[in-house]
Amino acid sequence: MANTITIKIDGREIPTEPGRNLVTVAAENGIFIPSLCFYPHIEPPLGTCRVCTCRINGHFGPACMEKTREGLEVEVNTPDLTDTRKALVEMIFAEGNHFCPACEKSGDCDLQHMGYEMGMSKLRFPHLFKDRLIDFNPKRMVIEHNRCVKCRRCVEEVLTSDGRRVFSFCNRGNETVVGIDYDAEAVLSEEQAVAAMHLCPTGAILVKGKSLARPFGDRRFDMESSKIAAPGQPEEKEAQPAGELERKTIATISLAGCFGCHMSMLDIDLGFLDLIELVDFNKSPLNDIKEFTKICDVGLIEGGCCSSENVEVLREFRKKCKLLVAVGECSIWGGLPAMRNMIPLEECLEEAYLNSMSSEEGEFTVPYHEDLPKILDKVYACSDIVKIDYFIPGCPPTATHIWKAVRNLLWNEQYSVLYSEFKYD
Repeated sequence: MANTITIKIDGREIPTEPGRNLVTVAAENGIFIPSLCFYPHIEPPLGTCRVCTCRINGHFGPACMEKTREGLEVEVNTPDLTDTRKALVEMIFAEGNHFCPACEKSGDCDLQHMGYEMGMSKLRFPHLFKDRLIDFNPKRMVIEHNRCVKCRRCVEEVLTSDGRRVFSFCNRGNETVVGIDYDAEAVLSEEQAVAAMHLCPTGAILVKGKSLARPFGDRRFDMESSKIAAPGQPEEKEAQPAGELERKTIATISLAGCFGCHMSMLDIDLGFLDLIELVDFNKSPLNDIKEFTKICDVGLIEGGCCSSENVEVLREFRKKCKLLVAVGECSIWGGLPAMRNMIPLEECLEEAYLNSMSSEEGEFTVPYHEDLPKILDKVYACSDIVKIDYFIPGCPPTATHIWKAVRNLLWNEQYSVLYSEFKYD
């Protein structure tokens, strides 16, 4: 029988065997250490993403590359480490073009899952919006380089039946990309190709005709968190009433978005009847009041800024609302409208008005008039234009998430957003 040793994780003594992977041992004892590149049977571990960074015997290091040994002391859940890991995931999101609502892997994506687990509602880093290659040349696969996080899983694990590697790293430094051997990919069986798609922690590897979206609730990361509350820590709880509530005023607006967040607000259904007993709506499409008549307690902003009119409206909301809330992905970082940020504005306008079908015969001009709002060079997040006080992610956020947050802001009502309510799609 193997020798038993004792290690410490966050001060808790854990008996285990020597030489085991730290991430695996932590998970077996209800301690969640996030990772994007770790795969239990890859030895030695890849250690590429650094999302599992912990303090190991006083020094920062990736937990996935650490083996259990006598005297091992690990810190996982400290404020600085939690923020460091969150920053790493934010940088990965900012560096790639991860449009979750339009991604076939949404709900089954490890990167998205890490964002949920860390409560990532916005990024502290600007999105780069790089225009990278989407490779449709392979026989069975589509390689979406915008989503690749260079974890190296595919390089090590996707092999032909005779042991040839299908993927490899090309170039160096910031120019590194994952290349694919077309001849090797062509001899993969359909099962091997689908296994490669599931191996990828994002939507960078897709199999043609096999990457169909699944309904909410049937996907891997829809309902249950990977975290297990440590002894003595409370589980998530639903909102608790805060007693008699003072009547407040809310304003709402839709900028460069689809109005889906407003539709989600209305999904509170009969609860809306209770809400209107507590709030007045001022300057909102919900009641068609087009001008502010008073200073509002909270302003809810849907959509980003793609035109001069959007900027003007947003700045007016900032002046007239005590608290300003960005609701949905479009307002937080640009969302689906920001897909145009990867190409020049001129090319966008030419494709829309000069190279497309027209409803009027022979009419192929880019519309221009002094009364038309000027299109901006890109779609901007609301926080790029004005100070935003609170962020509610989702495309759209659920009605319960929106109104839990609003009730907290208006009346300091304590609440917890459940894992199943916190989504980017």
